[in-house]
Amino acid sequence: MKVFLIHNRYQTYGGEDSVFAAESALLQARGHSVAEHLEDNRDLHNVSPLRAACNTIWSQGSRKRLEDLLRSARPDVAHFHNTFLKISPAGYYACRAANVPVVQTLHNYRLLCPTATFYRQGQICEECLGRTPPWPGVLHACYRASRSKTAVVAAMLTVHRWLGTWHDNIDVYIALTHFARDRFIKGGLPAEKIVVKPNFVHPDPGERTEEGTYALFVGRLTAEKGVETILNAWAELGRIPLRIVGTGPLLPKVVSSVQEQGLAHVEILGEKPRSEVMMLMKAARFLVVPSRCYEGFPMTVAEAFACGVPVIASRLGALQEIVDDQRTGMLFKPGDAADLAAKVEGAWTEQKRTSALAQEARRDYERKYTPHANYEILMEIYTRAAERKL
Repeated sequence: MKVFLIHNRYQTYGGEDSVFAAESALLQARGHSVAEHLEDNRDLHNVSPLRAACNTIWSQGSRKRLEDLLRSARPDVAHFHNTFLKISPAGYYACRAANVPVVQTLHNYRLLCPTATFYRQGQICEECLGRTPPWPGVLHACYRASRSKTAVVAAMLTVHRWLGTWHDNIDVYIALTHFARDRFIKGGLPAEKIVVKPNFVHPDPGERTEEGTYALFVGRLTAEKGVETILNAWAELGRIPLRIVGTGPLLPKVVSSVQEQGLAHVEILGEKPRSEVMMLMKAARFLVVPSRCYEGFPMTVAEAFACGVPVIASRLGALQEIVDDQRTGMLFKPGDAADLAAKVEGAWTEQKRTSALAQEARRDYERKYTPHANYEILMEIYTRAAERKL
């Protein structure tokens, strides 16, 4: 099968980029012919705000580039991961003109929420869900704290809802969890087109061989990731070592909080390459995911499971679907530092119980998140997309 993979990189490398690379490598390893088209939002630094805004809604240049590539590649299916900002939904129309079936992975909630997270002012917000145009987001300046920038995203969503882009130009959507699928259906996407396929981990890092010696957080240092919750919890815990991997706008605040509270047992490591993250993961007792927003499918959770590391996560959105409470990890009340501290204390002191959680976490990886399991679902999706196009 000839597969055309299309992705718009963000300014900061993240989980969507790693999923794109992993699926490309998987398809090529299975003998498929893979063509890639990548655009990068870092290139927007030299583009005028007006032009960037227009291209977000409709990029004729991107459509033309894709039309040329489709003529030369002649793929059996086009698989989009992200079109925001540079590619724009115009990319779907290039595929439609070439009669190439389209698959779109829904990595986040961008089609329903201007910020893609359903998060505002420290809490879950679904005011824009099902609204056309999504005016509450503009009113609250949700995207980058700017009404004008949010208005551009809202205009893109509104125009393409009116044009029927989301209904008519995508043959199959991939939702990462059943929770996400339900949200997209509630937001107006056609239920019959949405298939659930989780992310996967490749290569297999292998199960850890020793009990971990610290708790681990890996992620962007932002409010919606629950950074303040984890610091407040550790202020209560005292003696349990914590390593924080990642960077972001709250890094200075995290550093100052650790210093001011005298949290000598908290070590801030900054951003690390994936190879080092895997080494840190395999030496951890458990991973902590204190998110206060709806996550898509955090790669760190699947990677922890692959390493045989249980996860302590917020009882929120997709996380409560991925982490089976008291079997592959523990769930706590989102934003509740005391509840998180209690769960961490229990996981740290009851080593036999935590070891059982670790074994089940690894079994979940072997059942659900291996390349083989993912490949089988992906092929079914591509076949389904091709049949819908006939």
